Amino acid sequence: MKLGQIELKSVSGGLCHLDAGTLYGVVPRVLWERKTPPDEKNRIPQQTNCVVATIDGRNVLIDSGYGSKLPEKQQRNLASEAGDPLLQNLKAAGFTPVDIDVVVFSHLHFDHAGGGTCLNEAGEIVPSFPKAEYIAQRREWVMATSGLPELRGAYPQENLLPLQASGQLKLVDGNVEILPGLRAIVTGGHTEGHQALVIESGGETAVFLGDICGTRMHLPVLWCMAYDTNLMQTRRVKADLLGEIADHDWLALLDHDPDYVAVRLSRDDRSDFVASELIDSL
Repeated sequence: MKLGQIELKSVSGGLCHLDAGTLYGVVPRVLWERKTPPDEKNRIPQQTNCVVATIDGRNVLIDSGYGSKLPEKQQRNLASEAGDPLLQNLKAAGFTPVDIDVVVFSHLHFDHAGGGTCLNEAGEIVPSFPKAEYIAQRREWVMATSGLPELRGAYPQENLLPLQASGQLKLVDGNVEILPGLRAIVTGGHTEGHQALVIESGGETAVFLGDICGTRMHLPVLWCMAYDTNLMQTRRVKADLLGEIADHDWLALLDHDPDYVAVRLSRDDRSDFVASELIDSL
């Protein structure tokens, strides 16, 4: 779809199935299971909705899914797709790895940064996009590479260190313009350095929410993930950001919704926010 002069395309980084308890945190099961019934293993399907924004001839990939390097046991637990779903779906959308000029991560959890690297023919882990600059918040990188044992499962180092070793990594600090028409807003909440990405052109705006609000089921302000490192910050930021999106009729891009890649929002007295328009592809 066109957003002003910017072309947006949604590209799946792979479907997986995550534990419902981690997706809904403190939300009582009796509430969430009516909207998203889990399977026999208490899992709910989740997409990894990545976006390619073509800005002044440069192709910018926002997030990269979980990639092709998940251990076999994790693949079984997640019922993840085989192969490299991001690269396969980019090819179907008309993009080769060398076509991607910039990769921007909302944060560095494995299901957002894993597709940024892959195994080459020699079995070495290398950047998936050889000509791209990879961009992340500095505070997110510091936490992700800190070696803290409680973060080890969320931030596999094989997803990250090859980007630094290749010289393709760029760290930014705070709310910055990445390119004309693309800027970052540090939200915190889900992770310390989590950022939303704002795309603006011709008076139109779309916001890639990352995991501040990953699905339309998480539109109620109090419905948050167990993964959130600062639950109160997530709730505060989500209320403000979704309110701004609804009030200005911006497009909200959802990174984990299994059915829709984007929605338009309205305020609602009972549920805080509701999706007034559902969009299944860009």
